[in-house]
Amino acid sequence: MIRSQQQAPITTQLELTPLIDIVFIVVVFLLLTANARLLSLPVDIPTTDQAEQASQIPQSLTLTLQSHAPMFAINQQTYETWPQFEQALTPMLEDKEQAVTIAADRQADVEPLLKLLALLNQQQITNTQILMEQQP
Repeated sequence: MIRSQQQAPITTQLELTPLIDIVFIVVVFLLLTANARLLSLPVDIPTTDQAEQASQIPQSLTLTLQSHAPMFAINQQTYETWPQFEQALTPMLEDKEQAVTIAADRQADVEPLLKLLALLNQQQITNTQILMEQQP
């Protein structure tokens, strides 16, 4: 009688161990052969005249709106009323490149803030930041 050989059971799973070994060897090879270039930037040390010009950076103007009197402040100088505040602020806004920072109290009325934004728009001030506090 002729007998056939028994077939081995067929499995549908792949053996990944050899593949992982090869990938690991390739990664190690690439890490060892990679040339990391050192980047350098030339630095120019300014002369005395240039250092003086660099120190003349325009100052920032900080405007504060509070919920209680005095309601307005310019760089820690307080003002009781809007006309006083506007009269003191208008000459300071002649420098159009000056950075203006507005810090408004959360409890403050919106009307003074809107007046201030309208004044800045009228004076064509474009470099403005409004500080906001994250709610707790």
